[in-house]
Parts: sequence; C-alpha cells; structure tokens
Amino acid sequence: MSGSAASGSLGIVVTDIARADADVVAGLREHGVATVHEALGREGLVGRSITPIQRGVRIAGSAVTVLCWPGDNLMIHAAVEQCEPGDVLVVATTSPSSDGAFGDLFATALQARGVQGLVTTTGVRDTADLRDMGFPAWSGAVHSQGTVKATAGSVNVPIVVDGTTVRPGDAIIADDDGVVCVPRERAAEALEAADKRAAKEEADREAYAGGELSLDRKQLRALLDELGVRYVAQAEFEGIDPR
Repeated sequence: MSGSAASGSLGIVVTDIARADADVVAGLREHGVATVHEALGREGLVGRSITPIQRGVRIAGSAVTVLCWPGDNLMIHAAVEQCEPGDVLVVATTSPSSDGAFGDLFATALQARGVQGLVTTTGVRDTADLRDMGFPAWSGAVHSQGTVKATAGSVNVPIVVDGTTVRPGDAIIADDDGVVCVPRERAAEALEAADKRAAKEEADREAYAGGELSLDRKQLRALLDELGVRYVAQAEFEGIDPR
C-alpha cells in the first residue's frame, strides 16, 4: 500500500497540528539524512522508491501530511491552506499511483507560504520548472499524466510513505541520500544523538586523514580473527585448493 491513515479518518482536514521545534529541525538539517538516520537507531528512513528530482539540496521541516486517492489531487489543494513557513508537504495515496499529481503551480503557491519542499509517493511533473524555481521535491515517479479533483481524502492524518509512517508535525529531513522522518516527540533526542555522532565522525575523519586505519581505530582486527579471516601471501593463495 502506498499510503494509509487511521481508521475512519478519510474526509478530515486537521487544522491545528503541533509542529517540531524549529531550532531543533534546523539542527537536524545541518546533519542530513544519513547521520540522523544512524543517530536515531536506524529508524525512520523512507524506502528508496522516493528519490530527489534535483541534486545538492537539503531541506528539513515539519510535515503537513496529505492522503489522496490515486489519480486525484483534490486534497493537495486543501493542504496548501494548512501549510506554514518551514513546513514540508508529504503526500501519499490510498493505493499506489504514479500520476503527476504535483507541478509548478502547486510549487508557486507553497513557496509563497514558505514551504521547504515536497515528499510524495506520487508522480511529479514540470520538473525542470521546479528546479528553476528552487522548489525541491522527492517523489515516487516523474510522470506527466494528469489527475482529477473528485474524491475526498484527508489532510494532517498519519500516512505511510514507502514503509515509513509519517504523522503531521514530524520532522522531515531530505537530501541526495533520501528522506528520513523523525517523530516530533523524539526530535530533540535525535538532534543530541546526531551532534554526538557528528563529533565522533569528525574525530575519525581527522584520524584517517592522518593515516590511521579504521581497522585499528575501530578495533576490528580481533573481530576478523574471531571470524576466521586469514591473511595470506599471493603465492599461498594461488596454491589453495578452491574446493
């Protein structure tokens, strides 16, 4: 299933969502998807079907979630009104759909409201225009097929984006490496863990630049020995019976 919502929540627009702390979200943005994902215990990573239409862009913001019917973008229109500066619009459908539910006109409206970008399981179109506008998007497809406006969905209900549950107000970080969702109530915890991980990685980076081997720094030689890994000369290897 591309997206889902809580039972009985179709036909609802929630107007007063709590959002992640803006300063915490800004800190998570500095770390990026890979570091935040690792710091969070390898949780919250959106599946690899959601890819960026641009390169070299990183965003972070609080999720405004949208649940649409396939081939129908009515609820995206309803969601624009609920967006505030710093938000990220996150869209899923009740069953898989690659139709181009989002294009440059939506991006224009969202930019005017200070929205950081889009994450969607659907298709997007007008991608060259989106890049020229500087409106970043991560999508399940690029497809020019249009949509209708006919069926009620919901705004600001929990949805599923390629295996990851996204709730309204959760922190969304997206960059070239993909998309990660941090539950709103864990955002400060995730930032603290990401700060510590980044400091450790910087120390590792300096050590490796100075010639130290990760085998020694991470004390991995004992593990290799425990696993039975042997170091052999080439002549010895060539004499080993491959059977």
